[in-house]
Amino acid sequence: MLYWIYQFWKEAHEAEKASGDLGWAHTFDALNLFRYITFRAAVACLLAFSISLMIGPRVIRKLISLKLGQPIRTAAEVHKLAELHGGKIGTPTMGGVMILGSVLLATLLCANPLNPFVAVCACTMGACGLLGFCDDYKKVKEKKSDGLSSRQKLFWQLIIALIAACFLYFKKEISGFGDASHGFQLGKEMIGIDAICFPLFKTPLFHLGWLIIPFFALIIIGCSNAVNLTDGLDGLATGCTITTALAYSMLAYLAGHFFLATDYLVIPHNQYIGELAVFLMALVGAGLGFLWFNCHPAKVFMGDTGSLAIGGALGSAAIATKQELLLVIIGGVFVMEAMSVILQVASFKTRKKRIFRMSPIHHHFELGGWHESQVIIRFWLLSLMLALFGLALLKIR
Repeated sequence: MLYWIYQFWKEAHEAEKASGDLGWAHTFDALNLFRYITFRAAVACLLAFSISLMIGPRVIRKLISLKLGQPIRTAAEVHKLAELHGGKIGTPTMGGVMILGSVLLATLLCANPLNPFVAVCACTMGACGLLGFCDDYKKVKEKKSDGLSSRQKLFWQLIIALIAACFLYFKKEISGFGDASHGFQLGKEMIGIDAICFPLFKTPLFHLGWLIIPFFALIIIGCSNAVNLTDGLDGLATGCTITTALAYSMLAYLAGHFFLATDYLVIPHNQYIGELAVFLMALVGAGLGFLWFNCHPAKVFMGDTGSLAIGGALGSAAIATKQELLLVIIGGVFVMEAMSVILQVASFKTRKKRIFRMSPIHHHFELGGWHESQVIIRFWLLSLMLALFGLALLKIR
């Protein structure tokens, strides 16, 4: 809405200037603030935070009244961990609707929703959130920790990811295919959407051609599931989401400015990408608001509704900024959590031995004697350091 208010004011202001008849547009010169991405991103963050705080108590009460408590795995399934998490029984889940609603509303009010980068990230987030909602609903309805089968979930994740990947590949404002005036620019050269880049290099590492579509889909699915695996302790996934989204909002803002991107940092530039910073800052604000209720001891869990949605948003944002490989560093905690599960399963199937006491890795430290709050705060710090390190790589030559 703020974007369209600015456009309306701009047209009126130019018309008044041309005619020499000064009217309301010159009276409200302060509306010129709405043109700046930094201003609208800050407003989106504050708005999403405020919305989360306002609707949080009502959402929690509604979830409790509907008896949508998180099913906890039994002692037979997780042994000692069941004792540590026994107090979480009955805590309402599906709190991700707070994050999803706050982000989408703040984005609609503060960003240009027709911007292709904002549209694809918001739609991917919404679709993944809907899938997570179906998974959570089945869990609470059947009072089991198992929701949709892994095959069902993966199938729908693949459909969502492929649609998003095809949009990114074929949309000329993003890819530049069919219109050389659009697309990405790295330094003085135009690059295709199929180029794989990394901040340490001034030229693309390689080009994947049409194989970039399954690669994009893999990133979205992988990131979505990685955030889902991280969401095992109070506020852990939420805190890591805030640092990762904040880092990518800065990347989007920098990539949208021609001089900063092409001459100073030499990162992929696109004239439309800056608007994505508004969406990502809305995610930061929603995460902070949700953390108000999700910090230890949590009053509500985000569930798959939130974790799958957040993962879809971050994965698509990494692709949109052409910093897919940098996600391994900035989202390092999510990668670490996912890799711990992969390594644990692979080791047990091949050697019949476990590498960790339990996976994901946050449970390994929990069973090793760390208090839940220690695990959470230390992982937050690690996520913050990784985000800063990832941003620091932008100017290393």
